[in-house]
Amino acid sequence: MSMSHGFPRGRTAIVGAATFGIGRCPGVSAVDMAARAAMLALADAGLSLADVDALYTSAPYEALGGMELSEYLGLTPKVVDCNRTGGSAFEVYVQQAALALEAGLIDCALIAYGSNPASNPPPGVGMTRQSPWEAPYRPVAPISSYALAASRHMHLYGTTRAQLAEVAVAARRWAQLNPEAAVRDPLTIDEVLAARMVSDPLSVRDCCLFNDGAAAVVMVRADRARDCARRPIPVLGAAHAVTHREISSMPDLTVTGAAISGPQAFAQAGVTAADIDLAMVYDAFTITPILFLEDLGFCPKGEGGRFVADGAIAPGGRLAVNTNGGGLSCVHPGMYGLFLLVEAVRQLRGEAGERQLKRAELAVAHGNGGVLSSEATVVLARG
Repeated sequence: MSMSHGFPRGRTAIVGAATFGIGRCPGVSAVDMAARAAMLALADAGLSLADVDALYTSAPYEALGGMELSEYLGLTPKVVDCNRTGGSAFEVYVQQAALALEAGLIDCALIAYGSNPASNPPPGVGMTRQSPWEAPYRPVAPISSYALAASRHMHLYGTTRAQLAEVAVAARRWAQLNPEAAVRDPLTIDEVLAARMVSDPLSVRDCCLFNDGAAAVVMVRADRARDCARRPIPVLGAAHAVTHREISSMPDLTVTGAAISGPQAFAQAGVTAADIDLAMVYDAFTITPILFLEDLGFCPKGEGGRFVADGAIAPGGRLAVNTNGGGLSCVHPGMYGLFLLVEAVRQLRGEAGERQLKRAELAVAHGNGGVLSSEATVVLARG
């Protein structure tokens, strides 16, 4: 395999993946959680801290999180990054780690994250800055931004609240097959529609969880991956696009940067959306999978609501989407992007238990940051 559209297709791989503390994880700090997930992922790969020479993290409450976690783990990395692209950061890290590995700058990359806002509430969370253009309208951040996108999609394309509810119900049905998922109670379309409205048209059941969790993955070059403990998962493509910061500056409320990053990542991988067996797409709110499935090419623009209807993305549906239960029912501790990658790895390895797909050869993990601001797409394969 060689460079494809500027990306080292299949020349790097994820060789370790782990989660820790999903649900509630009291009595420890966020960096403790990230470190625990990191050690589990390294053990999964059959590697140790001595092998790690690059560290990528996005600390929830520490601007210097890369140095904080390096110090905690006793590392002296050649490369460290703690970027601020929200939940998309971890897909961006896969892209950056793949390029650094291919260049020979590093040999082993550790990507880790931990956060426990539910059991250890912070004094302030990242998206609290008041916009001088939006604050006069008194939005509920960040949900009102996503509600605006949902309203526009409904206006233009006839998308309904019941179709949004399909996303929440599908996530819950997948969560019921995942013993690690935080919320596994039954959920119906009618219950979503009757739930307390938070920011019209999004109810509380259209919103992701607010709980604790940590995750980590380990990446190496493909030649080394063959000697690791578990099946390596090659990275076929990775791309990123930023379109705005605030929703009032979004070029088009119904078209996200996934329409840029998705085609780029698929071109690098030499595949199309039709080839994908598993779509792990960021579901901070029920509107986001609809937008991303459209922009990634799984259905035409405007057809997302109808695409997810009638259980189409639930177990047994036409497309497997967010098989761990997603941010809506499994875990969302502030930034969810790394959990997308871990679930994709587990499915491609055949380690997903009761929710394991019969066919899992290709997966896409798509991260979202800000208010539909930063979009990053990674294509993974069964090694």
